Amino acid sequence: MKTPQVMVQSEVDGVRVVVCSGEFDLDTTGLLTKACDTTPVPAGLLVVDVRQVAFGDSSFLNALIRLRNTRPLALQGPLPSQLRRMMDMTGALALFDIRETTHG
Repeated sequence: MKTPQVMVQSEVDGVRVVVCSGEFDLDTTGLLTKACDTTPVPAGLLVVDVRQVAFGDSSFLNALIRLRNTRPLALQGPLPSQLRRMMDMTGALALFDIRETTHG
């Protein structure tokens, strides 16, 4: 298993970038929500960089959806194939703004 890591990469001009890497499941998805919930009232855009996520289960997807429902959110891609497949199969892919850069 690739140890999951989540870190706040930057906070510039109201954009907070959180980078995820490794494998995420029910036991480790809390790392993502904790890193994102440390923000005061979300006013700006939250960008979750998922390019280095080797595996994410339904709890990881659920956390992304919950975050999306509470603040402006974009995923920085390209999405890893496993994550894209899961999002496509569940219909969640259409819910997300997927960007190649953190701004714009």
